[in-house]
Amino acid sequence: MSRSNAGLIGRRALLGGLVAAPVVLQFGLARAADAYLFPLGVASGDPAPDGFVIWTRLAADPFAADGLGGLSGTIETRWEVAADEGFRRIVAAGQVQADPRAAHAVHVEVTGLAPGRPYWYRFTAGGQQSPAGLSRTTPAPGAHVDRLRLAVASCSNWEAGYFSAYGHMADETPDLTLFLGDYIYEYSASGERAAKAVRRYGLEEATTLAGYRNRYALHRTDADLQRLHAAAPCLAVWDDHEVLNNYSGVWPDKGGDPRPFLQRRAAGYQAFYEAMPIRRTSLDARMQMQIHKHIRYGRLAEFHMLDGRQYRSRGACVDEGGARGQIVTDAACADRLDPARTFLGFEQERWLYEGLARSDAAWNILGQDLVMAGLRFENRGEDIRYWTDTWDGYPAARDRMTEALATLKPRNPVVLSGDYHSFWTNDVKRDSRDERSATVATEFVGTSITSGGPPYEGLMSAMPANPHIKFFDSRVRGYMSIDVTPKRMITRYQTISGVRDPKATLATLNTWAVEDGRPGALAA
Repeated sequence: MSRSNAGLIGRRALLGGLVAAPVVLQFGLARAADAYLFPLGVASGDPAPDGFVIWTRLAADPFAADGLGGLSGTIETRWEVAADEGFRRIVAAGQVQADPRAAHAVHVEVTGLAPGRPYWYRFTAGGQQSPAGLSRTTPAPGAHVDRLRLAVASCSNWEAGYFSAYGHMADETPDLTLFLGDYIYEYSASGERAAKAVRRYGLEEATTLAGYRNRYALHRTDADLQRLHAAAPCLAVWDDHEVLNNYSGVWPDKGGDPRPFLQRRAAGYQAFYEAMPIRRTSLDARMQMQIHKHIRYGRLAEFHMLDGRQYRSRGACVDEGGARGQIVTDAACADRLDPARTFLGFEQERWLYEGLARSDAAWNILGQDLVMAGLRFENRGEDIRYWTDTWDGYPAARDRMTEALATLKPRNPVVLSGDYHSFWTNDVKRDSRDERSATVATEFVGTSITSGGPPYEGLMSAMPANPHIKFFDSRVRGYMSIDVTPKRMITRYQTISGVRDPKATLATLNTWAVEDGRPGALAA
């Protein structure tokens, strides 16, 4: 399985300084006596009709300062996939080397399986066996599928609370989990915010590969998150906190020389790959790492998973000294309207439109990081203001997107978004400036797993100027649970009783339905 560790960093000479410890070339296992090698659990992802990716990362000391998990040397690791939970019928197996250059992360791209069914998997290393995980192959491309259940999450800040929402997601036994960004946070709270932290990161701000690795490792020690990853395969994209708050493309949050930031971004991207059950990817000569992808689920759905950070243009009006994610008017920031600016990058735009044009799935689901439909802040006698970190900062790019949806007419486009720590139900308009224009897609925005939401009253005061927003609530934490059938998509906004309670209870805030052939959500 030579592909299993193929995601090691390209351009190692450039990035060698990002890791505190040198590459260890000897073979063997160096660890504390009797240390458990699977404290970070197992996971699977990127399913296909004939297989999926299975993942683990070996560690004896998950938070070792050098980011290598207290291990050295390559470690022989066996993997097994079974057709039954008791592992009586092994259908695929092999050996891989867990390599210190990838912090002993293991990615196995399993193939040769039957479509549309569950499988169980596990790993063995150093005489120890990992927990077992459950994964699923997707149905064959032409298969008729009656139902698909999704669990959708974003924005899990360790310090803000316990991950009980992840446990409830696992209890729902989804077929597929979507992570839409901010899986980790790169910074640690300070001052008053630190005093209010539910549990501390206990780590310096992540700027190096070792720092990012250790933040993912800390998250993966959470029992609820481990249980979710072991319960279903996932699709994952990043937002900004996997690297740096409000960065855009190659620019940090306040502009400046992008070259030092590129090294930090490369470290964040490599750590993301090492921590996620995704297919082989690596940094290319431009220090980019592709994570956008199409995933087909029989004739029922096609997922278009998008990268809304890596390829975007510099934030609007950074030359004027403002930070990314500012609220601006067009009179003060004409840069916002420049048609040469892009949110997805022009290559990814073309890739997406080509995918939408050829899709014949009943539902086309766009999984991405930021609110697409738009939000206008209007005060009587003042110019309209826009929040520039979202698609509102790139209106020409959104116009290209909505025009593509209107002209290509993919069946039942639904946008799933994260980032804003709040629930939204939106009509995506062909012309975001005209509420009378046609609705070309439905958007559901999920609240955060733990991160605090924006001010509710302040945002609600803007809603009268935004009738395309049918619902908004930033006061609750939780996730989205979605059932897809050929004729209907049902979305439930699931909320937990509190982030300070590791055993928080679950409630349904409200439920929305999208009918086949009718864009726009209705209260169900």
